[in-house]
Amino acid sequence: MKPTHPDHAPPADAAARRAIKPVICYPVETLPRPDLAALRAARAGWTKIDEVIVPAREAKFFEVPAGCFFRIVSIDGPQVGDLNLWSLKDLNERFYSGKTRALHGTHLSTGDQLWSSIPYLRPMATITEDTLDWYGIDEHGGSVHDVIGTRCDPYTHHLLSGGETYHHCCHSNLTRALAEETGLMKHACEFHVHDVLNVFMCTGFTRDTGQYFMKASPVRPGDYLEFFAEIDLGGALSACPGGDCSSEHSSDAAACYPLKIEIYRPQDRPEGWVSPAQNGYDRTHGCDLD
Repeated sequence: MKPTHPDHAPPADAAARRAIKPVICYPVETLPRPDLAALRAARAGWTKIDEVIVPAREAKFFEVPAGCFFRIVSIDGPQVGDLNLWSLKDLNERFYSGKTRALHGTHLSTGDQLWSSIPYLRPMATITEDTLDWYGIDEHGGSVHDVIGTRCDPYTHHLLSGGETYHHCCHSNLTRALAEETGLMKHACEFHVHDVLNVFMCTGFTRDTGQYFMKASPVRPGDYLEFFAEIDLGGALSACPGGDCSSEHSSDAAACYPLKIEIYRPQDRPEGWVSPAQNGYDRTHGCDLD
């Protein structure tokens, strides 16, 4: 347990306060839900239009038109991936892991949606299939596909390693991938790299100290996480230098493997589907100023 200051004695009603029933912050009963049956039906007769191999300890950029599907596939060995998404038309609209976590929970699976940043706040992609949905929550509180970790980065590595420089952290990988795609200077691209969906990664929080932990991913070759693109997407996926994240990340010691991205175009758009508009809030914030 975390230490308690000696002057902070628990109040007489401490047990009663701790026993208060929690309330879900963002009830999702009124949240528009995707029609998974219609999305899955649209896969019949689809055509693969692109395939991208992400080398171990590197990242690659890819594009997915609205109304198409993409899969992140394990191919050679257990490997986790860090996923960034942007609107293809505006890099400022990007995946918002914090709001996605608040709406759907710490770990994502089939039927959950990836939401974009404020002020856009709309679904960017819907998870349509997850071959690891059998894993659930284990005895340590761990689960897969988290939106609680940020991404391994060279700044934290430098801080915790006593000053070591390492360029294959996922933050750096994603920065390079975006710079290569856009032609922007790497320092400009870095500000567009954001908190990720940790695909295939098995994580949780310790019950005693509340610390973020990782453990060996259950992913095996052939497993995949499938998405439906709600808007025109640009994405970047990093094959994490931690491999299956069973022991460490941000190093060259872990066994690492490539990942594959497959992109599919359906014959027809899903029945009843339209690409979501940007959030309808008027952005005045109660102010009279222009």
